[in-house]
Amino acid sequence: MNILNINKFHYMRGGCETVYFETAKILESHGHKSIFFSMQHPENLSCENRDYFMSYVELNTNSNSVINKLKNTGRILYSLKAKKLLSKLLNEYPVDIAHLHNIYHQISPSILHTLKKRNIPVVMTLHDYKMVCASYLMMVNGKNCDACSGGYYLSVIKNKCVKRSLAKSCLSAFEMYVHHSIIGIYDNVDAFISPSLFLKEKLVEMGFRKKIIHLPNFVDMKKFGNGKGGENSRENAIVYFGRLVPEKGLYTLIKATKLLDTIRNVVVKIIGDGPIRGDLEEKAKLGGNHNIQFLGYMKGEELYKEIKKCMAVVLPSEWYENNPMSVLEAFALGMPVIGAKIGGIPELVKDGITGLTFESGNAHELAEKIRYVLDNPGKTVKMGENARVFVEQNLNAEKYYQGLINIYQSAIGKY
Repeated sequence: MNILNINKFHYMRGGCETVYFETAKILESHGHKSIFFSMQHPENLSCENRDYFMSYVELNTNSNSVINKLKNTGRILYSLKAKKLLSKLLNEYPVDIAHLHNIYHQISPSILHTLKKRNIPVVMTLHDYKMVCASYLMMVNGKNCDACSGGYYLSVIKNKCVKRSLAKSCLSAFEMYVHHSIIGIYDNVDAFISPSLFLKEKLVEMGFRKKIIHLPNFVDMKKFGNGKGGENSRENAIVYFGRLVPEKGLYTLIKATKLLDTIRNVVVKIIGDGPIRGDLEEKAKLGGNHNIQFLGYMKGEELYKEIKKCMAVVLPSEWYENNPMSVLEAFALGMPVIGAKIGGIPELVKDGITGLTFESGNAHELAEKIRYVLDNPGKTVKMGENARVFVEQNLNAEKYYQGLINIYQSAIGKY
């Protein structure tokens, strides 16, 4: 099959992009051809059809140009340019099915009308809660929120959910009403893929009434070796890796680390970059947390080696995580995870088996779990071994491929 893969970013930015690229790779390994549609960006990976990509736009700037603001608003709501470029791409590269990931704003769902016009089946992997939440996180003022349940998007304006901006919140609320209530553009998706049961159930609870199929993410085990090695030379350390953004609970991690300062000579490594890195570093410094190391962005073998030096991976999230790739990758490396009991994390992290869980936002309980890991190295190694077996048996590439092909064939059969 020729498969059109669509995502607004064509470089490694987060878990969504990992799934986007790894899905294309596993399809290609089975003889299928991948065609991509995305946005131009200096960090983009090489792509033969990049000339058809959308032009680069930075939506998080405070440009005062009225013309730029109007252009960006049009692009968010319904991009005619995206439709035109996609049509040109499809004239050159015919496809059997389209697989969408994150398309909001930089591309816009206008492309669904182009795909529908050409009778191209469409499936879409859900990476967040954008189908029911204008800000996609289901959070307001640092707290979990379901005020938009049933399509009541005026709550977005009332709470200024989007970057605490009234203007951006008004635009996002209007976007949701246009896409879902007025033109129903997502009716053109034949099946939605939910990597976690939690996300699927939450969308249904919020009033989303379209076909959702549960298919967890996967890891290519060949990238991670045998998951062994280093057990006898691990540092007295735990590690977080991923985007440095407020919803990941990193301020709670800093508080928990402070509680350990006087009783444990533990190092907390924070790997990654993001908008709150400077603030995190400042808070760690002012709080006297000298045992926190900010190692910056890492990838590939360099990242994996650093993770395997530690006792466990920590994911202290405070938003409804979906099916986090950081947990899957930690498991593939034979590492247990200390994870917050929120969203889809408990579907992966089983207490005492593949890691430990704690109440999201509870720094004292997180400190207790870290203390347990440090005091029980044998049990910690065993949990890591269990985690490796879990992904080998349940979240491997071949199992994902078979599930995905079944979804594709079902969607194609409708046409």
